[in-house]
Amino acid sequence: MDGDHTSTPLAQFLRSARARLSPYEAGLDEPLMGRRRVSGLRREELARLAGVSVDYYTRLEQGRSRSASPEVIDALATALRLDEAEHDHLHTLARPTPARRRRRPRPQRVHPATWRLLDVLEAACRPCFVLGRRLDILAHNRLAGRMIGDFRALPAAERNLARFVFLDCHARELFKNWAAVAADTAAMLRLDAGRHPDDPALSALVGDLSIRSEEFRRHWSDNKVHRRTTGSKAYRHPLVGDLTVTYQALTPADDPDQTLFIYDAEPGSPSDTSLRLLAQWNEQATGDSASPQTKAADQGRRPRRMPPSWRQG
Repeated sequence: MDGDHTSTPLAQFLRSARARLSPYEAGLDEPLMGRRRVSGLRREELARLAGVSVDYYTRLEQGRSRSASPEVIDALATALRLDEAEHDHLHTLARPTPARRRRRPRPQRVHPATWRLLDVLEAACRPCFVLGRRLDILAHNRLAGRMIGDFRALPAAERNLARFVFLDCHARELFKNWAAVAADTAAMLRLDAGRHPDDPALSALVGDLSIRSEEFRRHWSDNKVHRRTTGSKAYRHPLVGDLTVTYQALTPADDPDQTLFIYDAEPGSPSDTSLRLLAQWNEQATGDSASPQTKAADQGRRPRRMPPSWRQG
């Protein structure tokens, strides 16, 4: 048995969430008396808000209890003012993990219908891409490749959003608010880690990023989680300059571990014009230099069998 109980994901998340919430944010009119060494809630204060004993909560935070009932988790989530993604994550961490033989995860494949949707959105001048487990980039249309980066040109092991954000210098120039994107990316990866605690490839990715990026280490230690649904993102593109897009994140019914991100811009806006200009450059580049097979794919006639390394992501 691991002797370091406080290293359990549940204990780490509870401590970090408690430390981020001040007594006043938690709704405590009269915080416990005494000199405060930190700005966050004390264990006693959180236990009182959640309606549990201090001893019971302390066992949870110290890792001496590795699971809790759904009712207790709901009470803690309410007391900690967690959002929906954080609430779900806390339930995942508190769920007892059954003993099972570790199996190698199956390669993720993008459904043909999703490939066709990428083509449809390409024709509408809308970038889109598919993220899988570990934030692996499983697919993208040509416009997303022109806007963010052509991940199809990379080895399969390097097609990963977290690697791009934290290790590629182009990302720091491309995202106008790189710091916020970096924090959200680490939080998205943390959410995935809660769902797949036994994924050796994810552990290897986190280890590599921790070694190579100080910013990633800092964000990872924050224990924040984030689920993207809708929002906006600002870019500083080397070809078309500044543009801002909105996005929607959709989950295909056949694979809950995949997320389709669709970028959009207000019709007739400068950002919409920039997307259409990028699409025109794509057409020119494809017509001038692409191979016959690539031309056929880019015109919506993708061959039925993609190269194995790309199809498996």
